[in-house]
Amino acid sequence: MATDTIPGSRLPPRQAMPAADEAAAKQQADADKAAQVRGVASIAAMRDAIRQAARRLPRFTAVPRLARLDAAGFRARAAAGMPFLVTGIVKRWPLADLTAQDLRERFGHLPVRARIGDYVTTAFAPDRAMQDMLLRDYLDLAPPDAAPELPPYVGNLSLRELNRLCHWPSWFDKMGPPRFWIGPARTVTPLHCDYDDNLFAQLWGTKRIFLAPPHHDAFLYAREANPLLFGSPFDPEAPDFEALPLARQAALVEIVVEPGDMLYVPAGWYHQVRALSFSLSSNRWARGQPLALLKD
Repeated sequence: MATDTIPGSRLPPRQAMPAADEAAAKQQADADKAAQVRGVASIAAMRDAIRQAARRLPRFTAVPRLARLDAAGFRARAAAGMPFLVTGIVKRWPLADLTAQDLRERFGHLPVRARIGDYVTTAFAPDRAMQDMLLRDYLDLAPPDAAPELPPYVGNLSLRELNRLCHWPSWFDKMGPPRFWIGPARTVTPLHCDYDDNLFAQLWGTKRIFLAPPHHDAFLYAREANPLLFGSPFDPEAPDFEALPLARQAALVEIVVEPGDMLYVPAGWYHQVRALSFSLSSNRWARGQPLALLKD
């Protein structure tokens, strides 16, 4: 049963597109509020500081895999401003022990919102195509062995009923709520950056992630979707250097995340994520000043 409106749904309502002047005013108000939450003078200034700090980083050639860290060890490593991966930590979560069938039986009644159609080229558009349905109907629509060219994707969704099955480490003073990402192989989030520190937990399946430093936005034809989110038309899996020649200069590094892995993506780092198998992932964005700036 796939419908646009589900009785009793707790999904936020879809917003009507405002007029241009209203949209600009709302975006500025959102940026001012975001700056206040993060304790910075402005989001634009924070973005500039992140890019400047990234220019002092060593050459980016690989994402290190580390053993479990305590909070002090994590913060010391994160202050260096480079991504890294912590292995095994997510395997201890109760949610990691569930199967897709368990998810269907225990949580199939939950409303979800799936990205449909060509959600890659419209990834950062406010009016991209979405479809509301129940989780059980999504799992039937996109079973673990499904492999259409671009299958529907449940991404960046709050599922509070799953939060108690996740044991997030206390590495940040303040974090946003968990977001969940569910879908079969070939689901993808195209290249973009978020200007918040990000913890990405892989529960089931594997995903291929490409990463590039913040100051390489000059090579990636980045465009602002909102003050904290910039998207890129460049696809590192199918590079078109004729159309986007500057992308040859971008330092893009590939890593495959596996069940149990937790990846730290510092604020401003570009990343593209593709599922290589049926996957369940979760992430949380920090809500403070990026750790890479605190050392300055």
